[in-house]
Amino acid sequence: MNDTSCALPTGPVRLTSFSHGGGCGCKIAPGVLTEILRSSAGGLIPPELMVGIETADDAAVYKLNDEQALIATTDFFMPIVDDPYDFGRIAATNAISDVYAMG
Repeated sequence: MNDTSCALPTGPVRLTSFSHGGGCGCKIAPGVLTEILRSSAGGLIPPELMVGIETADDAAVYKLNDEQALIATTDFFMPIVDDPYDFGRIAATNAISDVYAMG
């Protein structure tokens, strides 16, 4: 049996072929995101959480000890270029900018 349903592409893969828009234009509308987050709020918030979703900041800040805190951010967006290496560089720059935005 020769099953080709899982065959690899024959030509170059274009990352942008997987997206219906570009960059930030593919994000969830702010009002929709607010509703989603509102329904997920209300759980136990550890006292070590210095910055959470209530401030709509660029990242969360979690106190590890009196000297250190962990800054965590996630971001998801559709490919805006076809080259995987370039897209990785763009994604990494976008993520680190959220950390820098926290001061």
